[in-house]
Amino acid sequence: MCGIAGFWGNKRWVVDKTVAERMALRIQSRGPDDAGVWNDVAAGLALAHRRLAVIDLSPAGHQPMQSPCERYTLIFNGEIYNHQDLRADLEAQNAAFKWRGHSDTETLLAALRHWGVRGTLERLNGMFAFALWDADDQILFLARDRMGEKPLYYGRSGNNFLFGSELKALAAHPDWQGKIDRDALALYMRHNYVPTPWSIYQGIAKLPPAHFVAIRENGKNVGEPICYWDLGKIAEQGVAAAVGEPVALTDELDGLLRDAVGRRMAADVPLGAFLSGGYDSTTVAALMQAQSERPIKTFTIGFYEKGYNEAQHAKAVAEHLGTDHTELYVTPEEAMAVIPKLPAMYDEPFSDSSQIPTFLVSQLARQHVTVSLSGDGGDELFYGYGRYFKADAIWRKLGRVPVPLRRALASLIAHAPARGLEKAMGFLPRRLRIDHFADRLPKLAEMLAYPDSQSFYRHFVSHAQKPEELVLGAKEPHTILNRSEGMSGLPGLRERMMYLDAMTYLPDDILTKVDRASMAVSLEARVPLLDHRLIEFAWRVPTDYKYRNGKGKWLLRQVLYRYVPKALMDRPKMGFGVPIEHWLRGPLREWAEELLDEKRLREEGFFNPAPIRKMWEEHVSGKRRWHYYLWDVLMFQAWLEHQHD
Repeated sequence: MCGIAGFWGNKRWVVDKTVAERMALRIQSRGPDDAGVWNDVAAGLALAHRRLAVIDLSPAGHQPMQSPCERYTLIFNGEIYNHQDLRADLEAQNAAFKWRGHSDTETLLAALRHWGVRGTLERLNGMFAFALWDADDQILFLARDRMGEKPLYYGRSGNNFLFGSELKALAAHPDWQGKIDRDALALYMRHNYVPTPWSIYQGIAKLPPAHFVAIRENGKNVGEPICYWDLGKIAEQGVAAAVGEPVALTDELDGLLRDAVGRRMAADVPLGAFLSGGYDSTTVAALMQAQSERPIKTFTIGFYEKGYNEAQHAKAVAEHLGTDHTELYVTPEEAMAVIPKLPAMYDEPFSDSSQIPTFLVSQLARQHVTVSLSGDGGDELFYGYGRYFKADAIWRKLGRVPVPLRRALASLIAHAPARGLEKAMGFLPRRLRIDHFADRLPKLAEMLAYPDSQSFYRHFVSHAQKPEELVLGAKEPHTILNRSEGMSGLPGLRERMMYLDAMTYLPDDILTKVDRASMAVSLEARVPLLDHRLIEFAWRVPTDYKYRNGKGKWLLRQVLYRYVPKALMDRPKMGFGVPIEHWLRGPLREWAEELLDEKRLREEGFFNPAPIRKMWEEHVSGKRRWHYYLWDVLMFQAWLEHQHD
């Protein structure tokens, strides 16, 4: 795993290699083992690299790496899990092929030279972001893996085209401008992350997953990103052809999982796995142990708050599998000590509070290993999120009610005295009460008003429903969540929810969180469930074999039960989070009050202070629970303070 950065434009900065070195130094934690800079003064291009040595620890893996013919120069972040297969294919086509070492970087460079950019990308099994310079044609190619496991930012700033693994690398360039994009801020307030292709800065974009882009003319001609693996088509074709018998599908999934996990166990450094005790991480750990000659290393973070702790389940799983298990119980004070590190870690506003335990478990694992496998991706592929069940159940009822009647009901509920009704509910038997009724009633009113299932689900996964009322001067852009075109092949809400999450929430929240948390401590995180062959298989599985008997991940669980007893696994799903709701009323109250100060908000000029202060006062008093919304504001405020510093 590594970090890449570079720029194309002002030759003065290219000659001075310290500019590229400084850009790479900003992302040193992504690659503490080695550094390299290469420049083409005539072209005005500089490439920089930081290396975390995992495959071929020798100097033969040093980057930037140039092809023997000197036409191509590559900087690469990631791992190519089928690079040995690609080497065999290349050797079969050219028996005289000679290798300098056994790094996957060298394999990738040779493949790009032989098959071209698109031909190579279609053959790769891996996680990656890379930049390839073609000196003959004077083209710079940028590319990103299929699901967006590795990040890549790019865009023009001043007279230069800049790119890098993280925004902090771009910000180290002398021509960096870094003007905040208020429209992107509005998107952040809706989603708790800035969705692709936007970034928090004007003129700087995220390259979408499964895309590559060609840049020409001294960085002034930036082409449209080109898709080389279309998840939408894969999903539609898979759903249309979804057939199979449970035992045969279970056997096929077992084989695919074994191969995906096995490929991600290749490393020349110590390796382990995150283990929460849930279905996904347990499946990965079980298949690792099944293919290992010695106990694999597993890592778990535990919390003393009962509702947030899964460590005891992870320990029971580890004992059954016979892993070399390490667990660390974290106090609230230790968890909260991570918060000041988050703005520098994430580079742009990001407010999924599970970023805290993700960093802690990465920090724990890095004390023992350099690579750790993660169980992310199972929810989006095999219908695992609890919100899927809730949204589907609610929409099945709402969808039967005519839209005009729903809107009339929404108006009535919106004006109902929610707090008074919640108090009155206290006189009902416990089984008839609805928890947090005052919070839920306004949300129900909003749900009733939506005319179709896709706009309903957009509401369901949104934080701020009207972010333009919070962000001054913003006009919220449209995203895939409010576009229905191109989804006619996914007529069911269940399939649409999984697809939309795989296109948005998975790369921009889950994978961003894992990448930044792990790379902050120089740990490589690998995600076997996102092997593209597994994704293509999952879309060919009938939804009834994913969601069955009121439970998700049915087929995945059938595989897991071959390795772990059902009795050890079947329990309610628990999120990987921290009690932000209570912390904001307690130990974080003073910190939050300072960041949410009305005078401060007004002077900074990004937020409308009135609704934010109202949420804060209602939350502190216990009148309403606004912690998710407030955490969005607080993480932006903390990030903004870090930018000023």
